[in-house]
Amino acid sequence: MAERALDDAGRAGGSEEARVAPTRQPTTIEGAAADALPAGLLEAFDAYEHALAADDQEALASAFEPTATVMRADAGGLLVGHDAITAFRGRRGGGPVRRVVEVHVRVIGDDAALIVSVNAPAGGGRGVVTQLWRRVGSDASAGASASTSTSASTSTSAGATADADADAGAESGGPAQGPWRIASAHVQAPAPAVDRRVWRVVGEPLVPGRRGDGATGTAPPEGAADGVEPTLVGETVAVKDLFAVAGHAVGAGVPAYLEGAAVQTEHAAAVRRLLDAGASITGIAQTDEFAYSIAGRNSAYGTPPNPARPGAISGGSTSGPAAAVALGQVSIGLGTDTGGSLRVPASYQGLWGIRTTHGAVDRTGLLPLAPSFDTVGWLTRDAGTLLRAAATSLPADEQRGVDPVFAVDPTLLAAVAPEVRDAFTRSIDEAVAEGRIARPEPVELGDVAALFELFRVRQAYEAWRSNGDWIEAHPGQLADDVAARFAFGSSVSPQRAEEARVALADERHRLEAVLADRVLLLPSASSAAPSLSATSAEVDAVRSATLGLTCVAGVLGAPAVSAPRLHGPVGLCFMGPRGSDLALLGLAAAWSG
Repeated sequence: MAERALDDAGRAGGSEEARVAPTRQPTTIEGAAADALPAGLLEAFDAYEHALAADDQEALASAFEPTATVMRADAGGLLVGHDAITAFRGRRGGGPVRRVVEVHVRVIGDDAALIVSVNAPAGGGRGVVTQLWRRVGSDASAGASASTSTSASTSTSAGATADADADAGAESGGPAQGPWRIASAHVQAPAPAVDRRVWRVVGEPLVPGRRGDGATGTAPPEGAADGVEPTLVGETVAVKDLFAVAGHAVGAGVPAYLEGAAVQTEHAAAVRRLLDAGASITGIAQTDEFAYSIAGRNSAYGTPPNPARPGAISGGSTSGPAAAVALGQVSIGLGTDTGGSLRVPASYQGLWGIRTTHGAVDRTGLLPLAPSFDTVGWLTRDAGTLLRAAATSLPADEQRGVDPVFAVDPTLLAAVAPEVRDAFTRSIDEAVAEGRIARPEPVELGDVAALFELFRVRQAYEAWRSNGDWIEAHPGQLADDVAARFAFGSSVSPQRAEEARVALADERHRLEAVLADRVLLLPSASSAAPSLSATSAEVDAVRSATLGLTCVAGVLGAPAVSAPRLHGPVGLCFMGPRGSDLALLGLAAAWSG
C-alpha cells in the first residue's frame, strides 16, 4: 500500500490553516482609524485566506517574505526561511475548511502591522493565527528582502492579489507601494484530544504504577516482584505498540492486524518492570509497521512530529514513544531496537536512547521481528532518567564494568553526510583537547557493507518467519517499502539464512577480537533526519547508510547508547562489550565532564 499523505497535522486534525475567509472589517483596531488602515493590508490578508482555500501553492509562497529569515511556527515547531515554509506547504496538501470569525489589527506604522485572527474550523474548536505583515520596499523589510530565495523570486501569482496594495496606494493619491507580505506567522490550532500519529491509546494514566506500599492506584499489581525499589515513581511511559499491555491488544502499527488481535491478559515483562518501579503507563504509542523500518513513517497513522527538527521525519521504528518523549508528553519511551529502532529516533530528536545487550532484558510479551537481533530499550530526555529506567530491567549481577578506552573506525565515516562527519570529528577533538578522554584508538572493522548484507539477509528471513503467515493472508495492508522488505524475506531460503547465521557468528568473534573491550564511538545515524518531503528513494538511501552503522551492534549483540552529544545533526553512539549496559550509560553521561 502506498504511503498515504498523513504526514501533516492538517489531515490528522491538527492543522490550523484553512479554506475560506470572507472579506470583513476588523473586530478591533489599534494604531489607526478604521478608515485609515494602511492601504491594501486587509486585501492582502483576505487574498492569503483565499489562497489557502484554493491551495494555491504559488500564491501562498509569494504571500511570505522571500527571505532566509521569514518565520512560521505551529505546534510542530518553528520553520525559518522561505524555502522551508514553501516545502512544508507543498507536502501538506491543503488545510481543513475554516471560517475567520475575528480579525484584530494592531498598526505598527505605514508599512507594518500585526494581525491576530480567530478561525472556526469545520471540525470544531477555535484556532488563532498571529501574523506580522510588512509592506515590501519599506525600511522595515528592505534589508531582509534583499536576501531572497530562488523559489520566492519566481513566485508571482500572489502578486496579482497582494500587488493590489500598490494600486490602492496610487489610487489614494499616495506613492505606489510594494505588496504586503508576511514576515512572521504563529499558528495555534484547536488541540486534538489525541494525536493519532503519536498515540494509539491514551489514559490518565492507562495503567498506574506501583506505589511505595506495593499497590497501584487501583490494586496491587499481579505478579509484582517483591523488593523492587520504587525508583520511577512519578515517571510516565509511552509503550511501543509491540508490547503486551493487559486489557489491550497489540497492533504492531497495522490497523488490520489490530482488528484481529486478541486482548492481552498480562503485561509484557518489560512493561511490568517499569510498573513495579513506580512508573505509570500513559499510553500505547505508534510504531512503523511491524517495526520493520527506521524512518518512523506509517502509511495508516502518519508520521509523528519531530519537535527537534520541524518538517523532518521522526525516525523509527520506535517512532511514537520517541515523539511522546521529545514533546514532553511522557518522560520514558519503552521500545525495541533490532537494527537501530531506538538509536535512530533518539539521534533525530535529540534524545537519550539505549539498545541493550541482546537477551539481557526479558522479551516475554513482545511481538518479535527478528529474534536473533531484537532487543528492548528506552528513550528519555536526560541520562539520569534513562539510567534509572534501564536499571529496572537489567539484572545487576549480569552487568560488568567498562574502561574509558575508546576506539574509532575511520572507514565508518565514509558513508555519512559531511556535516555529520564534521560534528563527530569536532566532538572527539574537543573532548581530547579538554583532557576528558584520551585520543580514541583507530581500528579496522573490515568490510561493513558485507557485514550489513549478512545482517539484512538473516533479519529478513526471521522477519518473514515471524509475520509472513499473517502478511500472506492479508495482502495490501503494508506500505510499499515495508512490504518489499518482507517480500525479500520470503525469498531467502533456509540454506541461505543458515549460511548467514554461521557467518554472522564468525564475524561476531572477529569483531570482539578487534575491539578488545574498547568502546566504539560512531555517529548514531548517517545524517540528520530527512525531510518529510523526501522521496522514498532518498529515505531508503539514508536508511541503508545508517544501517551500515547501526548493524554493528546488532551483529555483536552489544549495547549501544545514543547520546545527544554532537550538538548538531545526529547523536553520538557509544557501543560497548556485551553486559556493559549500565556502565556504558555512565560513561556516555560523563562525556561532557
